[in-house]
Amino acid sequence: MPEISRFLGIIIFMYYKEHPPAHFHVKYGEYRAVFSIQDLQIIEGSLPNRIVSLVLEWAFLHRNELLNDWELARQNRPLYKIDPLV
Repeated sequence: MPEISRFLGIIIFMYYKEHPPAHFHVKYGEYRAVFSIQDLQIIEGSLPNRIVSLVLEWAFLHRNELLNDWELARQNRPLYKIDPLV
């Protein structure tokens, strides 16, 4: 599970050779969620509202980098770290 970013207790990661749609995984304490990259919606799991807001702010700023890492992950290539929100 390659970690691509970490901030405020939030861990963002992607798995290699994942299935569509393009997405990323988020862990925050005991919470887990999966966000689509295209529309930045939770497609699986749940997070506290405050954490969802932070993840969405981060993802909006880094959408192109997320899509780039998604393509790398699908090719089983090393992923780039993405700057944290803070």
